[in-house]
Amino acid sequence: MIITFSDFINQIFSNPSFFIITILISAVILVNGWTDAPNAIATCVSTRCLSPKKSIIMATIFNFLGVFTMTLINSTVAQTIYNIVDFGENTTYALTALCAGLFAIVTWAILAWFFGIPTSESHALIAGLSGAAIAIQKGFAGINGEEWIKVIYGLLMSVILGFGMGFLVTKIVESVCKNIDRRKTNKFFKSTQIVGGASMAFMHGAQDGQKFMGVFLLAVAFSNGNTSIHSFSIPIWLMVMCSFLMTLGKEIGGYKIIKTEE
Repeated sequence: MIITFSDFINQIFSNPSFFIITILISAVILVNGWTDAPNAIATCVSTRCLSPKKSIIMATIFNFLGVFTMTLINSTVAQTIYNIVDFGENTTYALTALCAGLFAIVTWAILAWFFGIPTSESHALIAGLSGAAIAIQKGFAGINGEEWIKVIYGLLMSVILGFGMGFLVTKIVESVCKNIDRRKTNKFFKSTQIVGGASMAFMHGAQDGQKFMGVFLLAVAFSNGNTSIHSFSIPIWLMVMCSFLMTLGKEIGGYKIIKTEE
């Protein structure tokens, strides 16, 4: 499946249901920008390595590079999200369920942002889609177990590896630098802090950007009366739109989450 930018514009003005789902998906990407994206730059801001404005600019650039580069190399994340649920053969019901799941995600994200709670829109996205699919299919037939298990693996491995590598690297740094003058190490760690934040922003775009583009293409398929598309091509204009909305979200509400994490 391929959708050009002109096809996208035509469908927005000719298909009311597609217009509504586009607004909801855009809102989900936007709230992802103000809840997930700030996590990548919170440490740069809290350690005063970069000002909030410069951090947001850095995250914007590397978010786009992550979306663009990794999608061109490998779009399997988007494919997994696209195939993770089954909304059935009735595309009208499928669009309704998809809208309900996206609305739930936006509502939760806004509430979390209001209270300054760092959240994962990736988890919310998967949960929202799964809940909607189970509701519309009246059971777990709406869940594709082979794809869903990849999510479980990702959650478990990220916790285990994140904790383990964080502990190990900290101990190594302590051991190497314990007898070095702190004034000599500060400059080095200030630079590496920025590199770390940029890398986090890059991978945020690489992962989360693909997830939301996968949902968008799912909506395109439903709007065209198709529920059985197994492959698709992600256009560059969609990558740019996704990156722009993430950036806009950071500008609107990102600092509140950064302040919480400080």
